[in-house]
Amino acid sequence: MRAAHTGASGLWFNADMKQIPPHAHLLTAWLDMLWAERGASEHTRAAYGRDLNAFAAYCAECSRDLLAVGREDVLAYLGGRHAAGHSARSSARALAAMRSFYRYCLRQRLIDRDPVALVENPKLPKPLPKSLSEQDVEQLLAAPDTDTAIGLRDKAMLELLYACGLRVSELVGLRMSQVNLRQGVVRVFGKGRKERLVPMGQAAETWLQRYFSLARPQLLPPGESDACFPGRSGDPMTRQTFWHRIKHWAAVAGIDKPLSPHTLRHAFATHLLNHGADLRVVQLLLGHTDLSTTQIYTQVARARLQALHSEHHPRG
Repeated sequence: MRAAHTGASGLWFNADMKQIPPHAHLLTAWLDMLWAERGASEHTRAAYGRDLNAFAAYCAECSRDLLAVGREDVLAYLGGRHAAGHSARSSARALAAMRSFYRYCLRQRLIDRDPVALVENPKLPKPLPKSLSEQDVEQLLAAPDTDTAIGLRDKAMLELLYACGLRVSELVGLRMSQVNLRQGVVRVFGKGRKERLVPMGQAAETWLQRYFSLARPQLLPPGESDACFPGRSGDPMTRQTFWHRIKHWAAVAGIDKPLSPHTLRHAFATHLLNHGADLRVVQLLLGHTDLSTTQIYTQVARARLQALHSEHHPRG
């Protein structure tokens, strides 16, 4: 496949600088539609234009009309991209451009069938969730200044987040009635308001007790709100505010790894699996409906264990 591009006039050319007939005007009209009707950015239009131009050049080289190709032509083109070493992600974008173009052609009644309609998207590799090592977590949990009410609140939140593997929205939305210190469990309402009970562990229980006794009364007058972790207004803290608190304490701890609102949740699951926890138990603790959602953490755990083996084993 040869590269293709547009000239200064906006006409479409292949690598030999020969104009691709006869649909250059159609490609330009389609790109204009992306901007006018869908508000596509210049970057998106340029990328889609390159992708469609490359496919048009391929059709021309195969003596196929751009408006007369079938599913087999599209599959052959994608197969050629794969053989040439293009990534699944770039091929998925090329296919998205082709879908948009041929749907446009259908609306314009230029074709009577969509050659891309029955073509499946390339399977993209699932990115492994970013996690922290156990040492990183210990440093993060030790960062808050527990001599202040704010620091003690943040310490309790971080301990609970890591101990229970909560989603950030679940953490900041906790009410006092959901925390049972006597039994050491938290009643969590996850996605779809599905309820689950999660044990909090001794460390989180201890810090929550201290926070409830010493810091929360300073942050919130008695009876003002039943939010476990109130913000300045007395309402539950927002996810954005807590995210800023995590970034602050990560900087204090000297952790320069990329963090996300789910970082401690990922660490919770990964560290449990590293220490031999059953996958279905982790699924229940995380509140995942489908076990396949939890299985990605086995990849993280396996990668971590392989790295440790390579670093420390005599024959690693």
